Amino acid sequence: MKKVVLAFSGGLDTSFCVKYLKNDLNLQVHSCLVNTGGFNEEDLKSVAKKAYDLGVSSHVNKNILSEYYNKAIKFMVFGNILKNNTYPLSVSAERVFQAIEVINYAKEIGAKYIAHGSTGAGNDQVRFDGIFQILAPEIEIITPIRDLKLSRQAEIEYLKNAGVDYPWEQAKYSINKGIWGTSVGGVETLTSDKSLPENAYPSQLEKTEPINVKLHFEKGEFVGLNGVFDNPVTNILMLEALASKYAIGRDIHVGDTIIGIKGRVGFEAAAALIIIKSHHTLEKHVLSKWQQYWKEQLGNWYGMLLHEGQYFDPVMRNIEAFLTDSQKTVTGEVLVTLKPYHFNVNGITSKHDLMKSGFGAYGETNKAWTADEAKGFIKILGNANKIYHHINPEL
Repeated sequence: MKKVVLAFSGGLDTSFCVKYLKNDLNLQVHSCLVNTGGFNEEDLKSVAKKAYDLGVSSHVNKNILSEYYNKAIKFMVFGNILKNNTYPLSVSAERVFQAIEVINYAKEIGAKYIAHGSTGAGNDQVRFDGIFQILAPEIEIITPIRDLKLSRQAEIEYLKNAGVDYPWEQAKYSINKGIWGTSVGGVETLTSDKSLPENAYPSQLEKTEPINVKLHFEKGEFVGLNGVFDNPVTNILMLEALASKYAIGRDIHVGDTIIGIKGRVGFEAAAALIIIKSHHTLEKHVLSKWQQYWKEQLGNWYGMLLHEGQYFDPVMRNIEAFLTDSQKTVTGEVLVTLKPYHFNVNGITSKHDLMKSGFGAYGETNKAWTADEAKGFIKILGNANKIYHHINPEL
């Protein structure tokens, strides 16, 4: 039997793929779960058991958290990346690195085929196929859900007929969890007007009493929480565990998909949103006006290209170099209050805070220029507009 490596999560789509690849295509299925922060040890054991129960020949779990942070999350923080000013690329960014790891495993075991459970109407098919074709053009790609144009209900019926009877009511919502957030798709997100119900979100409100937390940044990286210093991955997980109990970070993202249609997806990303907003606030204090301007332009481009699976375009390395260089003074503490369903960024402390220049206090006093100098500056500043309207008085 020829080998196929399946990018496996244990959800409805990839469960269907195991049965279909084995029973209908007569392939030897080797499932590979690439953990980007969405699975704890108990989850990993459960998914492995499910894979073997479905009939895979082998199953492996690959943990790439550190690599994912160093090659993507770090730069998404540096760039304050929120697609359409809303979505922190919770799932879209991790697909690239999951695809890379799946390819590495397929080459390792000599698989002829590689498979994933993406539909033909979403972004993931582009990300997975694109990376697969770049790194392993010799390996054929199989996409059962896309090729058969299956609905979720059709997948459920197929699995039931194959003797697989899981609690499929849970399959009502498509949930993808990672260290940078969780996406939630369901019947409501297929509309333009309906919101997701409370129970659709994996994290529920557990705490209501507000608490203050302190985020420590060093050269743009999240190096500590409340005076406890660790590596950024551990810090992100700690903040997520703390903030998710307040049901923080919920929203619905509406955007343009890679394939040209509008898409709508719910998400919760407590840690990601708190870190990005805190980091951005710190940057407002320590970076110059033009540093902030160009970071915003390049950050938006970086996020768009990452979202569309263009990670291997060489311009991404160029933008990463710029973003990294911009973080030299982004060191300090950010004070945040966690509350039910939202948070406040209260302020910062930093030795690089440009508000402490001694030149003046905005709206209060100036110490570095005289009243006459201010009047002269304002007069010269207005010259271009004065000239334009003098020549064109009718406009």
